[in-house]
Amino acid sequence: MTTSAWGPRPYPLFSVAPMLDVTDRHYRTFLRLISQETLLYSEMVTTGALLHGHHPSRFLDYSAAEHPLALQLGGSQPSALAECARMAEAWGYDEVNLNVGCPSDRVQNNAIGACLMAQPAVVAQCIDAMQAATQLPVTVKCRIGIDDQDEDADLTRFVQQVSEAGCQIFILHARKAWLKGLSPKENREIPPLNYERVYRLKQAFPHLVIGLNGGLTDLDQCEQALKQVDSVMLGRAIWNNPYLLAEVDRRFFAHTRPPLSRHQVVKRYLPYVESRLSTGDRLAHLTRPLMNLFQAMPGARRFRRLLSEQAHRPGQDARLIEQALALVADPSDSVTLEPFS
Repeated sequence: MTTSAWGPRPYPLFSVAPMLDVTDRHYRTFLRLISQETLLYSEMVTTGALLHGHHPSRFLDYSAAEHPLALQLGGSQPSALAECARMAEAWGYDEVNLNVGCPSDRVQNNAIGACLMAQPAVVAQCIDAMQAATQLPVTVKCRIGIDDQDEDADLTRFVQQVSEAGCQIFILHARKAWLKGLSPKENREIPPLNYERVYRLKQAFPHLVIGLNGGLTDLDQCEQALKQVDSVMLGRAIWNNPYLLAEVDRRFFAHTRPPLSRHQVVKRYLPYVESRLSTGDRLAHLTRPLMNLFQAMPGARRFRRLLSEQAHRPGQDARLIEQALALVADPSDSVTLEPFS
């Protein structure tokens, strides 16, 4: 496997996809309690938000426990992306990723995201500028094509040109994106998946790190895919069932210690909740990562209902989470809480 882009470390076999309005610092901290090794991504942050916003720390701040952690950027101006890559390194991120796959109206209006699949020369210029600005690995997350592009010739041309600019790591959502006529949600479901195209890309570019994203729902599927590619990335499957990560460290990273139980995860998360509440964060934002933790388990509906109905009310604190946990907790499940760092 190619390792040079991450220095002496191999590129992580498993990652959680960047998801708008999902993978914020609270969600990432929560996931890190379940898996120590999974590579986590920020939400996509536009260069404009970082360079022209009043508080870039709002987008860049995180806790040390979140590593390994990648910052995903949205943009198409090489100089702006270079400056943001420098910021990523200064803030201590482990990777900076360029979004070339998001099909939302927001990115289309700014000619970024999936629109850039039609402009490999621009992407190559961006990658070149970013790599000149940082020692971090600079990666690309893209689709296998957009609209009427040819999935073979156009994708090969895109990867060839961008890799010649120095990018060694490509994470491919194995669907085309249709920029007209489909919503972002439909773009995650309607265009057919084509894993074989991603596998052929790895065969054509064996020196590159190729990751697979899109439609993967369980670890058996991931294990099969890793016979063909270097890394797998899950998104909505983790949102729907975050505890899917519990076996990742043992299955893909050779850890021998048992994972925390769901109840232990919540208890380890409580010190973080208390620390963030003391800085002014809202409890409703801090409980959102917990909503699907007990999916399909007895008491899960009561757990979710209590948090969703009460967390936004004034005066509530971390004790509400303890009350909700009591609706599903196993009395034999206990853990000594440690200060969050």
